[in-house]
Amino acid sequence: MYQVLTAKLKLMPTPTQHAALRATQLAYRAGLNAASQYAFAHNKLSNAAKIHQGVYAELRAHHGLPAQLACSVSRQVAGTYKGLWTKCKQNAAHRKAGLTKKRYKGLDQPPKYVAPTLSYTEGRDYGFKAGQQVSLTTLSGRVVVPLVGYDTHLAWIKAGARCGAAKLWYDAPRKQFYLFVSLTVEIPDPAPDQQRAVVGVDVGVRYLAVTATPDNRQTFYSGRPVTARASHYHRKRKHLQQKGTRAATRRLRILAGRERRFKLDVNHRIARQIVTAYPQAVIGLELLTHIRERTNRRRFKKASRKQRRANRQQATWSFAELQAQIAYKAALVGSVAVWVDADYTSQACPVCGHTGRENRPNGGLIFACRGCGYRLHADLVGARNVALRTLAIRQDWVATGGLSTRPDVADREAKAARLQRWAELRQSPATSHPLQGVGR
Repeated sequence: MYQVLTAKLKLMPTPTQHAALRATQLAYRAGLNAASQYAFAHNKLSNAAKIHQGVYAELRAHHGLPAQLACSVSRQVAGTYKGLWTKCKQNAAHRKAGLTKKRYKGLDQPPKYVAPTLSYTEGRDYGFKAGQQVSLTTLSGRVVVPLVGYDTHLAWIKAGARCGAAKLWYDAPRKQFYLFVSLTVEIPDPAPDQQRAVVGVDVGVRYLAVTATPDNRQTFYSGRPVTARASHYHRKRKHLQQKGTRAATRRLRILAGRERRFKLDVNHRIARQIVTAYPQAVIGLELLTHIRERTNRRRFKKASRKQRRANRQQATWSFAELQAQIAYKAALVGSVAVWVDADYTSQACPVCGHTGRENRPNGGLIFACRGCGYRLHADLVGARNVALRTLAIRQDWVATGGLSTRPDVADREAKAARLQRWAELRQSPATSHPLQGVGR
């Protein structure tokens, strides 16, 4: 079994090497913008080969890029346009279904690349040397730069871990270069008899994560301090965007980096606590693809202030990042992360199976089953339903010897069969205690 992760390596270049790396970054960014202009002018191309044929000579002669970096420019621009076309087609489908009236404007003008981050190809643009050094391609040739990093990552690199693409990132305020390297690490294949616990994880805004097990263990990770900090950043961004000055733009860039690091740190802490609390476990995560399109109130012509605030809070937190960190941290300690269908996890009663929106009065924190009267914290109900579905996946793993970590959402009949099976799952009354009272 292989696990892919990213190693962050701090480079220690000399002043001459620093200038060469910076010049290469700026030339690479200029090449990206030139290729983006070409792709936009030629019917918004998303084919890397056609972009390469049209801009390769210019990238080599005018921008001075080495051959492999010129090829990377074409691939990166093609990937950008593919993503924009995907969003455009999704927007057309949503407009046709009446989910939104807004037209996607991402292809109205050519994408402009602002960040000078450049991509390196392993074995061609960069390679590791003895003595904790790395060889990097620049406009003026190769440079060998010392580096420092996390001891575990350096040990994996020294042991021969498979390295993929790398990105050279520049921290402008500190004038520091970092190299982000994709590492593929081989870990032992998990076995069902080694996984001693089953846990379900429900993610949200009021509680960033709620964990539950079939034997009634539960943990809440409150999102109140995080929501307050996110609202503070939102107010600061709004004020700076209204000013629109160059100083405000610089401040916005600093603020964006600070907010991104804050969210990344919070997600790391929660993921580490969950993985540490449940060693050798099968951890169930909700498959939240297109969750914002399903939950946002954009279809209403005039949303209330409360609805707009809820939409903003959902849109500003990174549920996928938290789940991805739980998944890779679990794999490194011998646990297994699996994704289950998120449908009806917060509407289905884990005791009697009654499912409906009416089980969540006013969409609040209390789950009150209209079938059997069972009452519990709504997020805990979602986590328990995820845990039950994870337990069923583990039972299939034991019976068949094969583990499916991600459900097939493309096959509607297969998904309908899974949802029918999930509807038949029940929480044991011996480990399920009704809610006595919940406060906000």
